[in-house]
Amino acid sequence: MLTDVTPGESNHRNSYQHQAQKQHVQNNQISSNQQLQAQQKKNAQMRYSNSHYSSKSYHQKVPFIVGVHYKVGKKIGEGSFGVIYEGINLLNNWPIAIKFESRKSDTPQLRDEYRAYKILSGCEGVPNAYYFGQEGPDNILCIDLLGPSLEDMFDLCKRKFSVKTVCMVAKQMITRVQNLHEHNLIYRDIKPDNFLVGRLPHHNELAHLSTYSNRSSISSNSFSSFVLSAPNDPFSILKNHTATHPHPASRIYMIDFGMVKLYRDPHTKKHIPYREKKSLSGTARYMSINTHLGREQSRRDDLESLGHVFMYFLRGSLPWQGLKAATNKQKYEKIGEKKQTTKISELCAGFPEEFATYMRYVRNLEFEAEPDYDYLRSLFNKVLAKIGEIDDGVYDWMLVMERRERQRRSRHAAHNEQVANAANISSSTLDSQKAMENSTILRNLGMIAQQQQQQQQQHHSKPTQANISNIAIKPSITDPNRSSTNLLKNETSNINTDQANTSKYIDEQPSKIKIDVNKPLPNETSYQCQSPQNPTQNPKPKKGGVLSNLFCCCLSSQETQEETNNNNNNNNK
Repeated sequence: MLTDVTPGESNHRNSYQHQAQKQHVQNNQISSNQQLQAQQKKNAQMRYSNSHYSSKSYHQKVPFIVGVHYKVGKKIGEGSFGVIYEGINLLNNWPIAIKFESRKSDTPQLRDEYRAYKILSGCEGVPNAYYFGQEGPDNILCIDLLGPSLEDMFDLCKRKFSVKTVCMVAKQMITRVQNLHEHNLIYRDIKPDNFLVGRLPHHNELAHLSTYSNRSSISSNSFSSFVLSAPNDPFSILKNHTATHPHPASRIYMIDFGMVKLYRDPHTKKHIPYREKKSLSGTARYMSINTHLGREQSRRDDLESLGHVFMYFLRGSLPWQGLKAATNKQKYEKIGEKKQTTKISELCAGFPEEFATYMRYVRNLEFEAEPDYDYLRSLFNKVLAKIGEIDDGVYDWMLVMERRERQRRSRHAAHNEQVANAANISSSTLDSQKAMENSTILRNLGMIAQQQQQQQQQHHSKPTQANISNIAIKPSITDPNRSSTNLLKNETSNINTDQANTSKYIDEQPSKIKIDVNKPLPNETSYQCQSPQNPTQNPKPKKGGVLSNLFCCCLSSQETQEETNNNNNNNNK
């Protein structure tokens, strides 16, 4: 076959076709990969859409059940880390707190917090962690549900604590920090918001533990913290507070261990080295001066932050609060400078000297020095002794809550009394209305009875009508001197005449005889009752009474019949 294509052109064309085929294959592969990725993305979207919440709004759509047996309830808190919900452990109905944190967070903390809870498990004043895992786009941590924070209680007491309350709070907070330090950890974020009191019983639940099942799965620390001395009166603060069984509101717990750090090796106990130019970590209001200077934190910094919290509770505010700057960095620098320039004597002026002694002690500690926690607690025991108080565990917020509880009860009692009075008034009103109705009914019944009685009287006084048909009446014989023959003739003719007239009248219109039962029967027997002579007129009985006439007529008819029979017998003879 001849062609006009040269060998070079043929090779070029073949190479072009080969490249085209190769490009087509690559395009097909790309399209297939894109389709596969699109399908995977679609499946992922369907998988997340089928779940109870999405990554964009995980705090609005949460799963009903997490971690197999933890039921999510209402939202109780929210922060930069995520959201906190109230929940229930379905195994024992124990109340818990469920924390949600996005897995895409730049600084995830829940995993480290869960590890810290496990390290501190069993320590007094530390909630128990029950579960950590992933649910969709979030990390989830389940811990014990506690009560309000010290910051909330500070607001409850109008932002001022008494010296007694601050001393008792200081002793508990020092003990919590000591337990943390003994487990080789430093907190690095001391603030009132991270210290909570025990969970307070609600007014819509039973306060005793009989409502909880499977108590073996509840830790002894959590179980004992919820035992009340007066379970019959769970809402009374002071009645449920004793030395052996303190009220949950008197227990202080430490939470949020997301910023904790090992300051020494757990096995060798070797301390971490001293460093500078460290980034700030914590809350600027309470952090130590060394932290502001960029120095590595250690145990002394936690205790200095505690001292700032104590003075915050006593004073109501700190001298470096309210400073403003263009950026957060400049603001932190201003706060640090103010802390350095504020003397301890100025900071603690007007309060017992032991608070200033505490501040000087913790600020003079070396980087690796171990604090004397017993000495620090003894300072506040001295303050209590000076002011004539003892550590009875009755804090200012407990007194406020007790007073509010009494007010609530008085309001409740007043409300119940008002309801009872209203009920009594309404019942008395109803009784009066019922009495009026009853009197009306009785009056109506009396009127009806009177009307019926009048009708009966009228009925008895009115003559009764009776129909008598086909009755042949013959007057009685009163003259014994009359002859039997004439009598028989006259009677026979009269009977025939009366029968004819009576039959004719009755066929046309039955006669009606009125009987007056009220009139007495007459003594005379001379009255006669006969059929009317005129059939068109009603028969009018003669005076003496209809009943007497009728009675006489009946007797006369019988006598007449007997006489007739006798006469017939005589004639036959």
